[in-house]
Amino acid sequence: MTVLKVRKLDGGAMLPQYAHEGDAGMDVFSNEDTVLGPGEHRMVRTGIAIELPPGAEAQVRPRSGLAAKHGVTVLNSPGTIDEGYRGEVCVILINHGKSAFH
Repeated sequence: MTVLKVRKLDGGAMLPQYAHEGDAGMDVFSNEDTVLGPGEHRMVRTGIAIELPPGAEAQVRPRSGLAAKHGVTVLNSPGTIDEGYRGEVCVILINHGKSAFH
């Protein structure tokens, strides 16, 4: 079993977690209170940094529920996190919907 090392950069940050048993990927969570207006894109902070094992890559992918219900998706999908990156994990979101998304 491969271990993902995660460091909280902020005490209020949430650790990545699987929503359901058997899920292929873990969910990450915003560490900031923000509103994304229609047509707007923004880099959203997670408050975590990760250490990937050698030869590994992490990907940030859109959530189908957010896309279907709100028109919100990951702008550079999939976002790639290389094994050597040790900075804060951020997600670039875009709102293709007609309403503001909080």
